[in-house]
Amino acid sequence: MQITIEVNVSAPIEEVWSAWTSPADIQQWNAASEEWHCPSAEIDLNPGGKFSYRMEAKDGSMGIDLEGTFTKIVLNELIEFALEDQRLVAVEFAESDESVTVRESFDAESTNSGELQRQGWQAILVRFARHVEAKNVS
Repeated sequence: MQITIEVNVSAPIEEVWSAWTSPADIQQWNAASEEWHCPSAEIDLNPGGKFSYRMEAKDGSMGIDLEGTFTKIVLNELIEFALEDQRLVAVEFAESDESVTVRESFDAESTNSGELQRQGWQAILVRFARHVEAKNVS
């Protein structure tokens, strides 16, 4: 099963792309709730390049490592990657006059329900949009 989520970000495409691909920015938005954070993010944004993000509960009770390999990069338009379990993810960036639509499609895993995965990934995407828009205002 493939799941697709999206968000509109009121910021220029260059700022949206930068926030998606900068480790310092990723650490600011890559968590599904305020109880979690992303203490580390490493990224080699090239086809064949690897990434590794660590998400943890702020109380230290649990954590998740997300790792994968980039398969396709089109500047300001598309990032495709394979997670370490071989599930595929595509992130599309579609610019309009006033915003950028970020659309993320991913292969669901089999442990959690599709709806739970959709909610979690969507929550992260909403945090991403808020992060970029807050930077754009300053």
